[in-house]
Amino acid sequence: MKLIKQLYINNLFFYSLIGVIVVFCLAFIFPALYNAAWYLLLVLLSFFALDFIILFSSKKGIEAHRITPEKLSNGDENSVVINVKNFYTFPVFAKVIDEIPFQFQVRNFEIKRKIKHNSIDDFQYFLRPTERGEYHFGNLNVYISSPLNLVAKRYTFDKDQTVPTYPSYIQLRKYDLIAFSNNLFQYGVKKIRRIGHTMEFEQIKEYVPGDDIRTLNWKATAKKNALMVNQFQDEKSQNIYMVIDKGRTMKMPFNGLSLLDYAINATLVLSNVILKKQDKAGMFSFSKKVENRVVAEKRTSQMQKILESLYNIKTDYFESDYSRLYVDIKKNINHRSLIILYTNFETLDGLHRQMPYLKGIAKNHLLVVVFFQNTELFQITHKKSETIQEIYDKVIAEKFIFEKKLIVNELKKYGIHSVLTQPENLTLDTINKYLEIKARGIL
Repeated sequence: MKLIKQLYINNLFFYSLIGVIVVFCLAFIFPALYNAAWYLLLVLLSFFALDFIILFSSKKGIEAHRITPEKLSNGDENSVVINVKNFYTFPVFAKVIDEIPFQFQVRNFEIKRKIKHNSIDDFQYFLRPTERGEYHFGNLNVYISSPLNLVAKRYTFDKDQTVPTYPSYIQLRKYDLIAFSNNLFQYGVKKIRRIGHTMEFEQIKEYVPGDDIRTLNWKATAKKNALMVNQFQDEKSQNIYMVIDKGRTMKMPFNGLSLLDYAINATLVLSNVILKKQDKAGMFSFSKKVENRVVAEKRTSQMQKILESLYNIKTDYFESDYSRLYVDIKKNINHRSLIILYTNFETLDGLHRQMPYLKGIAKNHLLVVVFFQNTELFQITHKKSETIQEIYDKVIAEKFIFEKKLIVNELKKYGIHSVLTQPENLTLDTINKYLEIKARGIL
């Protein structure tokens, strides 16, 4: 019974059998072909039996394993490797069918490869998850055929493997040393150094035109017989909180990922940059209530705390309660902090409803509102209009794009910083804004 479950007949056998049947049919017209038809059938069955014996005589003809990352990175290409060892004494043809998690909706996955005798081969493919959570792999099925290619034997490995999907830690590694790199333009990140009057002394350097003469160091000037100035760096240990709106407006999808997931990935990367800059990173999310709180600190375990909190954030499809956010910040954040709010305003009216609470937060803290451009609207505006309906759609799209710019101006009027960005540029733009604020020393 077990052999029957493992046995699969290849197409070549069926094609050959059809050919033999055709010869039998012709034998009714040409009797001389009758003996040839029986001879061909006998040869086909002999090769079938030989192929069956050489494949099934070995209990352990091959061995295969699925090698996955410990966790998948959400929104990124993740490599999965299938390692196949051939213990047969002849080359085999392998067809690998991996039962990929249902979230990917891949229904025609297969990899075909020829593997030499007594050798090892790797099959690699990539998966791009768009949701956080657990991904369950099914069976790893490997169908092996001999050079005769009449029958195949199925091997099954790695049943029911589960891999969690976390916020994009691949981006985290990419920008790991971004706060200290001297070649940031390849990433699109601005490196801004401020020569200021903070208490964080960095070095004494020779005066160049443009330096503040108030920072002249007269003792060093006398020793070097040249003008020397004190150089200061950004203040450290400032509180930075990232606040993620998980209401229904953040469920809008772009390139397979929701705005919420873009915000989560950006929060993870920015938290790492903040800690590298010796500031305190914290975060929380809100909708009907405030959750997933991580108090701003700069301990070695802070990134792990933030990662675990981000992993569990899910939208609740409610309209976000900004009054509750305002009360929570006023109650729990006592020191002046930089608050980066990831949210989305589509209309000016939507902003006006929440403006009293945003102004209340900005009164005691430095508030940066991060919201998103609708990239699909840009596609409509750049498309040539040929019908009345297309002209109407283009005008409406331009109206919504212009309204986003009005939102930026409205926030600026009340001293609230803003970042209007496309979802794919969110991480870079928020890092740039943080570095700009640090450089200007306005916190």
